Amino acid sequence: MTIKAETPEDISRLFVERANTGDVDGLVELYEPDAVLAYPPGTTSVGHDAIRAVFATMLERVPRFELEDALPTIHHGDLALTSTAAKDGTGGRVQIVRRQADGGWRRVIDRPEQSS
Repeated sequence: MTIKAETPEDISRLFVERANTGDVDGLVELYEPDAVLAYPPGTTSVGHDAIRAVFATMLERVPRFELEDALPTIHHGDLALTSTAAKDGTGGRVQIVRRQADGGWRRVIDRPEQSS
């Protein structure tokens, strides 16, 4: 069984850990089944199948990920807005996450890069 995100902030750490081990399925588990990923920039990928395809391609091109500094999380009930300051100059990364029935958290909307 894969470790779930116990807090909204856990998702970024788990993302980096799973990406650095090439765990595409583990990355997809961080997202709700109908989640929206705004990547590649200027496009959207909706749902697990589309997100899986994006991550499979991404992991072939990006050799290593680094954990970035988290900005303050904003909570509203079972929703939270998380963000990090991008180290690669692509702008801030922003996600909306939702608490699940099991108490874990998953991404609903993810904008990992700001498009120009």
